[in-house]
Amino acid sequence: MYDANYLATRLAAGSAENRDAAFLVLPDLDRHITYKQFFAGSERIARLLSDRGLAAGDRVLVYAPKSATSLELYFGCLIAGFVYVSINPGLPIDNMSYFLSDVEPKAVVCGEKDRVAMAREAEGSGAHLFTLDADETGTLIDARNAVEPGFQAVPREAADIAAILYTSGTTGKPKGAVHTHHSLWSNAEALVASWKFARDDVLIHALPIFHLHGLFTATNVVLASGGSCRYLPRFEPKAVLDEMPVSTALMGVPPFYMQLLETRELEQAAKNMRVFISGSAPMLPQTHRAWHERTGKTIIERYGMTECSMIASNPYDEARKPNTVGFPLPGVTVRITDVKSGETVENGHFGMIEIKGPNLFREYWNKPEKTAADHTEDGFFISGDFGRYDADGYLSVLCRVKDAVFTSEGTVLPKEVEEILDEDAAVAESAVISVPTPSGSAAPVAILVANPGAQIDTERLKSAVDAKLDAFKQPVRYIPVGTMPRNAMGKVQKAALRETYATCLETADEKSCEHA
Repeated sequence: MYDANYLATRLAAGSAENRDAAFLVLPDLDRHITYKQFFAGSERIARLLSDRGLAAGDRVLVYAPKSATSLELYFGCLIAGFVYVSINPGLPIDNMSYFLSDVEPKAVVCGEKDRVAMAREAEGSGAHLFTLDADETGTLIDARNAVEPGFQAVPREAADIAAILYTSGTTGKPKGAVHTHHSLWSNAEALVASWKFARDDVLIHALPIFHLHGLFTATNVVLASGGSCRYLPRFEPKAVLDEMPVSTALMGVPPFYMQLLETRELEQAAKNMRVFISGSAPMLPQTHRAWHERTGKTIIERYGMTECSMIASNPYDEARKPNTVGFPLPGVTVRITDVKSGETVENGHFGMIEIKGPNLFREYWNKPEKTAADHTEDGFFISGDFGRYDADGYLSVLCRVKDAVFTSEGTVLPKEVEEILDEDAAVAESAVISVPTPSGSAAPVAILVANPGAQIDTERLKSAVDAKLDAFKQPVRYIPVGTMPRNAMGKVQKAALRETYATCLETADEKSCEHA
């Protein structure tokens, strides 16, 4: 269908036998979009942008709410050879000057509410500006509908750039991870096989699409398998439960599952579901247990990051271990190395996670020095995550290196403390962070969220930790809070916690920490 366009040809092949099947079902708008309609809309967008002077390799920056047309724009960029650049629409508009100057897009798509501000930010760039909103309105749609259908796909090779996704930028400016046609296809192909997606699968899509999880993982897997998406504007427990009886799969983040566990209808709704997949943040063991007890199904936890897409997954047909992300995907190699020596460590020992495979990004956009610094001489990407393999070869992601606590006596991995704290019946969730000490070192501090109606007993927690961990690994403060700060993908923002409690140990008064 899209001969000579590497990724588009392969993604479109999944629906080759039935273009009239529904690709996207939009329950909130009471409509559906067939594969035939989806490809036609994508082709019109490709023609529209080409007619405006865009050529292969030009960047299209998207800072817009989730919509079905956003996916048509993504696929339209693929077939025209443009580079799709996705930016979190939740970021303040004044952040856009950085992204605009970094990728120098030839077209920009934003929500109507940001049109005036975006025009000001992009003034003088020569970029074409379009609007697109969640209700499927905007100048992009108007312009698309005015274009004649049909478009001859632009040839693209495996190594050509398909998209740029920016890292979260928690330490310094966000970096643009450059993904090629092959890096995205190899990941989609591996996930379809690993999670056994097929044409009769119906995925509940409640994820944002500025992130690789919702854009590449969910969308590309469904396209490649020829399945269908129940396409929701956002995650809402009732809306997801309503879709479960007519669906087979859900991709989500831990807070999705935690909120669904609070509903009464879960058991009945989940009966038809084939698979539940979670990632983007670690899942608490008690969430795994509660989900299995309520539904009889075990969640597949997986591991991914912006630079690598999906890296590892718990198996579909074998045991799925909580607190692990399973095994590397087909074609992907993951090794654990000693931080100082760089030598590979034995199973059971922790170290730096390093990754090699066709899923890897090509480079950081406009950052050759950073690209080189984050790769080893033999081509492995240095993830910045600590991890380890257990005796059975299951991989665990322990923490970001920047989240570890480097005390004067040794390194504390927050997860080994959090696992003990989370076992307490009163604790809903914990986060162990590194806080400076008056002596100039660092010490672990535990931030705790209580279960509804429960009272956290810090003395009981101290006894539990004392029985299992060396003294230097034990938190020096236990601080109860109402909620944890999270990013858009549900991950606890430990950097925010470290900032909030940075002066926590400057006083001996433990109570003062609670109001930091």
